Amino acid sequence: MEATDLGIPARTPDGRTLFVFGDTFENATVGGGWWRSPVALWSETTDLNAGVTWSGAVGGDAAQQLWPYEHDNPEFSTVLPSDVITIGGTMYLHAMVNKGLGNVVWTEIWRSDDSGASWRHTGAKFPADHHGNLFQCLSWGLGDDGYVYVYSTDFTRSKPIILQRVPQDRITELAAYEPWGFRDGAWAWGNPPTPILEGAFGELCLRPLGGKWILTWFNAGDYRIDGIIMDTPTSDLTQAPRQTLIWGGEWGNEDDSHVAQLYGGYVIPGSTLGELHLSVSQWNTETNWPYRVMQHRVRGFG
Repeated sequence: MEATDLGIPARTPDGRTLFVFGDTFENATVGGGWWRSPVALWSETTDLNAGVTWSGAVGGDAAQQLWPYEHDNPEFSTVLPSDVITIGGTMYLHAMVNKGLGNVVWTEIWRSDDSGASWRHTGAKFPADHHGNLFQCLSWGLGDDGYVYVYSTDFTRSKPIILQRVPQDRITELAAYEPWGFRDGAWAWGNPPTPILEGAFGELCLRPLGGKWILTWFNAGDYRIDGIIMDTPTSDLTQAPRQTLIWGGEWGNEDDSHVAQLYGGYVIPGSTLGELHLSVSQWNTETNWPYRVMQHRVRGFG
């Protein structure tokens, strides 16, 4: 897998880290043979400052597609991972089924009960237009109150985000998702969803960390990866501490904190608020290389 993107990481039930990637190719170019998505690699790295290394690929010697389907079939072209969460001994993968990039036809949830080695469909299949298309690209984090909190947006990198919560044992049931909305002068669960932060949101990563919650995301409107620290997922995000983590840059003028055609920005398990490690994607859409995932360390975010 010389060419790939996303690299969404989650701690596995057996203590490793699973990184789930999107459209993946055998050679170092987009479209460079053996198209697969999603695929995943395991890591046993404990010292993130030494750099993430791989201990194995899901599927054997070479990373196999996590479940079988044909790309560019009459129904859809590819399936892209949105986020992964571990609840007890089970990992859940939310995926967007696309017919052309950015055109989501439905989303679905898969599960693994063996730390990512095999996956099966949960039966959950959510309509692409749910909540006005704002329930397509999501990120979720498990609270200590038995709820999974879900930030979501559409997959066009042009819309705000909304918040829902769902009991941790019911995440495959669309009817169990409870929106957070503003009505009659107050915010409350069960109201129709109201955007919690305006902007042009791309890939999202919501995680509990260090006694707080953090959101990192590709800020498509301002061409950068930003982060917010909050007390709870229902905190007022317009007032929460916010920081640019990695700036967009131009080809030929990159440095450690300026990356050309960047996106993603997922928090790698083992991060702290003081030393935040992110998996950051880069795709030169003119030449189709680089198309890759990089590890970035951001110090002093907290």
